Amino acid sequence: MVLDGPMTGPAFVAYVEQVLVPDDTEKASKRGRFAETKIGCVHIDSCEFRHAEGRLVMFLAIDRVSKFTYVEFHDKAGKMNGAAFLRSVVQAFPYKIHTVLTDNGMAFADLPKYRSGSIECFSHIFDRVCGEHGIEHRLTKPYHPWTNGQAERMNRTVKDATVKAFHYEDRESLKAHVLAFVTAYNFAKHLKALRWKTPFQAICDAWTKEPSIFKINPHHLIPGPHT
Repeated sequence: MVLDGPMTGPAFVAYVEQVLVPDDTEKASKRGRFAETKIGCVHIDSCEFRHAEGRLVMFLAIDRVSKFTYVEFHDKAGKMNGAAFLRSVVQAFPYKIHTVLTDNGMAFADLPKYRSGSIECFSHIFDRVCGEHGIEHRLTKPYHPWTNGQAERMNRTVKDATVKAFHYEDRESLKAHVLAFVTAYNFAKHLKALRWKTPFQAICDAWTKEPSIFKINPHHLIPGPHT
């Protein structure tokens, strides 16, 4: 199917409800479950999208507890882009992020031979941004990609509903559709993992229970009619 413009409105929300997140994406990995944590533990990953004009890198962040998701597009997955994305994540989430989990890709971590030294100049910029905001940066074990499974599954879910189902004539159409899809996921998709609440509803519940960890009232996140 060719899509030369963003899909929006009630029809798109209905589409999300029907096709978003296959059953297996909400099941815990058969290799084990993550330890329980509080809201603010964010999994970050990147993946590549192809379109008629070439390729585009999407960075994705998903909260382990609320499932709230944020995405951003860049031309490549370099360390400066990884750091810029983390700064955007800090601004996009309405509550304080205390932990981020990433793989060992160059956008997020130095080569192992540079990690043990204490020389400041060898510190990866992604880690420096973490330090600026009091965030603990955890890395997955090498050759164990499933330990960042939430971000990887969400990457797959976004691809299944966009580039694997539609053809995009240009990068702007692709970006607009993905962003609309993620917005519908955050505000319209009722998830089994959240006891059939949406990620937005899960955030509002956390706001009621522990408002001190929030930077803004999450109700300000509600998209307007032209979002």
